[in-house]
Amino acid sequence: MYYLANTIWCKEQTRTVCTKLFALNKALNAIDCFYEIELPEVFFIGHSVGIVLAKASYGNHLVLYQNSTVGKNHGAAPVLEDGVVTYPNSAIIGGGLIRAGTILSQGVSVINRCTEANMTGLQGANGSLLFKPIERNVLTDFFRDV
Repeated sequence: MYYLANTIWCKEQTRTVCTKLFALNKALNAIDCFYEIELPEVFFIGHSVGIVLAKASYGNHLVLYQNSTVGKNHGAAPVLEDGVVTYPNSAIIGGGLIRAGTILSQGVSVINRCTEANMTGLQGANGSLLFKPIERNVLTDFFRDV
C-alpha cells in the first residue's frame, strides 16, 4: 500500500487518496510509513509491526525489523547510507549519519550521532554506543546482489 500511495503522490499529488491508503496500511500492517517518504529501491522489512519511518534519507539494501524507528529530532533527520540493518526495537533519531554497512543490534538507540561504517552498534553501559567489527556480511541473508 505504501508503493501505491507513493506512486499516486509522485504522479498526481492527490493527498486525500494517499492519506486513506497510508491509514489503511497503518491499520492493517502496523507500519507508519508516510507516502511522501522516498524509500530506497531495494529494502527488506522483516516484520512491519511497530515500524516508524520519518522523512529521512535512506540508502539501498536497508533492512528493518519490528519496532524499528527512524525519526527526526527538532527537525533534524538522519541519513542512512547503503546496507544499514536495524534489528528489533532499535532507533535512529535526529541528525546523525548512519554509515554504510552499519548493523544496529536489538534495542540500540542512535540519537543525534554518527556510526562507524561496516560495524555492529551495541548498547553499552549507561546508554553509551559501542562498535565492534562485523564478522560476516549479513546482507547476503536478505539480498542476492550484495
